[in-house]
Amino acid sequence: MTEVKLSRVESVFEELEYPVTNDRAATELADVTLLLADGERNLGALIERSETDRFESAADLGSELNNVLPREAVGEPYQSEGEG
Repeated sequence: MTEVKLSRVESVFEELEYPVTNDRAATELADVTLLLADGERNLGALIERSETDRFESAADLGSELNNVLPREAVGEPYQSEGEG
C-alpha cells in the first residue's frame, strides 16, 4: 500500500504508461491511498468514478482527479479556469 499527498499525486500518475484506459488506471492505482485535507481516499476508486474512458497523459489524469474529488477533500481551492 502506497500513500501519497494530493500535492504529489502527479508523480504517481507519471509512472503509468499512456495512453491508459480508465479501467487500467483504476486497477493500477487501487493500492494507492491519497492523503487529503479531510482524511484519505483510495486513488483507484476515485479514478474509477471518472466518466472519462481514456487518459492521454499524467496531466489529463490529474485534471480528471480534480473533477471527481469532493470539494471538502481539498484543503485549498484549486485554481481553475472556470467550470460549467
